[in-house]
Amino acid sequence: MFTGIIETLARVEKIEKDGSNVHFTFSCSLTNEFKIDQSVAHNGVCLTVVKITEDNYTVTAIDETLKRTNLNELKVGDFVNLERCMPTNGRFDGHIVQGHVDTTGKCVAINDLNGSWEFAFEHEKNKNFITVEKGSITINGVSLTVVKSTDTTFSVHIIPYTYEHTNFKDLKVGSSINLEFDIIGKYVAKILSQ
Repeated sequence: MFTGIIETLARVEKIEKDGSNVHFTFSCSLTNEFKIDQSVAHNGVCLTVVKITEDNYTVTAIDETLKRTNLNELKVGDFVNLERCMPTNGRFDGHIVQGHVDTTGKCVAINDLNGSWEFAFEHEKNKNFITVEKGSITINGVSLTVVKSTDTTFSVHIIPYTYEHTNFKDLKVGSSINLEFDIIGKYVAKILSQ
């Protein structure tokens, strides 16, 4: 389980196709703290560390993961938001994030608010993809609060710290993002649909 509080950025060093799988090799400041079999969220996608060599580590994404996320768009040199799983004795600073991306969305607007930024996104219409104003959403692994919400769009406000320490600074209108909707909202939607 994760909280959506990003620890650092990881740089894509190598991408290798292996059948329908893709092995991604990353470098980051935390590599020396990782171990084989550890779960680490990459842009909000929970992946298992399968190999560590010096300053790099490798994870494998299967076909299902590549279809549901923006990982298949990564190129060498790109940066992803990184979070290790939450320790049982840690603070819960964000919200419940599973690392199980529901779908991708698209950035449709970025507004400079003279001290913060408003990012607007759209996603496919689906009864399970629910956002509510002041509710939680995970974008590329970042735990955020929804500002405005419709059935297929929502916006969030980004403070300077989050902008500088995540890959929000690299987003442009048209950028693809990973979305994990609030788990509590998904359970409520399922119960109400029965």
